Amino acid sequence: MALTLRSSISLINQKETKVLKTSDDVPAIVSFAKFKPSFHLRVKSTMQEAHHTRDNSFNSEARRSEKWEKVHAPSMAHSHGDSKRVPVYVMLPLDTVTTGGSLNKPRAMNASLMALKSAGVEGVMVDAWWGLVEKDGPFKYNWEPYAELVQMVQMHGLKLQVVMSFHQCGGNVGDTCSIPLPPWVLEEISKNPDLVYTDRSGRRNPEYISLGCDSVPILRGRTPLQVYADYMRSFRDRFGDYLGSVIVEIQVGMGPCGELRYPSYPETNGTWRFPGIGEFQCYDKYMKASLAAAADAIGKKEWGGGGPHDSGQYNQFPEDTGFFRREGTWNTEYGRFFLEWYSGKLLEHGERILVSAKGIFQTSGVKLSGKVAGIHWHYRARSHAAELTAGYYNTRNNDGYMPIARMLAKHGVVFNFTCMEMKDREQPDFANCSPEGLVHQVKMATTTARAELAGENALERYDADAYAQVLSTSKSESGSGLAAFTYLRMNKRLFDGDNWRHLVDFVRSMSEGGRRERLPASDSHGSDLYVGHIKSTQEKHTQEAVLV
Repeated sequence: MALTLRSSISLINQKETKVLKTSDDVPAIVSFAKFKPSFHLRVKSTMQEAHHTRDNSFNSEARRSEKWEKVHAPSMAHSHGDSKRVPVYVMLPLDTVTTGGSLNKPRAMNASLMALKSAGVEGVMVDAWWGLVEKDGPFKYNWEPYAELVQMVQMHGLKLQVVMSFHQCGGNVGDTCSIPLPPWVLEEISKNPDLVYTDRSGRRNPEYISLGCDSVPILRGRTPLQVYADYMRSFRDRFGDYLGSVIVEIQVGMGPCGELRYPSYPETNGTWRFPGIGEFQCYDKYMKASLAAAADAIGKKEWGGGGPHDSGQYNQFPEDTGFFRREGTWNTEYGRFFLEWYSGKLLEHGERILVSAKGIFQTSGVKLSGKVAGIHWHYRARSHAAELTAGYYNTRNNDGYMPIARMLAKHGVVFNFTCMEMKDREQPDFANCSPEGLVHQVKMATTTARAELAGENALERYDADAYAQVLSTSKSESGSGLAAFTYLRMNKRLFDGDNWRHLVDFVRSMSEGGRRERLPASDSHGSDLYVGHIKSTQEKHTQEAVLV
């Protein structure tokens, strides 16, 4: 991967340009303009010391990094002396670890991490894919490529957020590679298709195991919850020396895309298109049995035969259906019963996994977080149809995010929310969107429940307007804004020209508590980056290094 980073085009002194020979055909260029730094990142100047190794120079670098951490690192993730400061993390590529079980393009990764550190980024986030780690069979975990990454992150003085990704990669917005569930799990699914979520027409979704069988020993003698716990326990045991210092947050996957939701809007094979309302995912035999039991318990056996018959199809609009229209079935006794059951099962699923994770990581010094999807389309409709099919019982009459916020707060888990970069006016009128209204509602819920709130952008954005919107939403009238923000995602485009300058300015603004919401006009030609290894005799000049 060629990464082109240019931050001070007008100030480059060609005589001071240094080239590090690499194996890539197309070099990546990072320009570091001089300014007075608040920190120093030590980077060796020889090729041997510039990229990741496991020799004595690496160990020495790691020790220096550990010393730096003791002075500067918070005791817990998201806990900062300056309460207004919002640390920024950057998501690593989905294919950071290859399907062959190795770290993807380690030299390019090393260069990228060095650049991110120079920009003031707090750390990075990576998916620990179940489909890769436990690929070879039950209890056969391969953490080695992640160990290599952890050491590289430590060497650069960065922090790491790790996602326990129990879902497949592929079939959703932004998925650029395919990583299915472990082969031995897929084998069990082929024997029993009801292990995965199913819609009313019988379409199976292999993204994530149905929560209906959470406590059923369907995975070679273990329940899904036991499998997830064993996986997290293995991670803890392998990386115990890094937890709380380098690895500061564990985001616990609880559904498709790692989010606490049902796969109600799958893009695979064109099943769903924005802004369709989606479909309820409650037709596998385990979910149907649960629904029947819930209906029977209140003496309404006739309500337990399946989901709503009038809820429409994936790509319809609320008013096209009997269930979601303005005065639809959603607001009847039956509708309230079904939605309470459907959303309640999801909340119960999330709490079970988080209680398990809490027990595993409680003495490790890491924060736990859970991700909730930002489903902003049809938010202005009374029924909030797209949110309902995803499992969030949020309507004109019912707050669907307060129960989630209270559950997360109860267990000390950070509420991670998306679509922080979106503005209402950017959305098409026909979709009835309100991402700003949705973010405001979630902020109110987390404030009331006293849950920490962290954010992400839902779509890849590189423009100043998107960053300004994040800066705006990161604030809070009560003084408690976002605990952290994770930018989606590190790729080649991020390091290009203005894109890189916008990120650097955004990180600086977030470190200042979001006091500066617009990029200054005077900064149109360069960003103030600094690398601490530049000797005092060279500090008057801009350095340009061609990185791996």
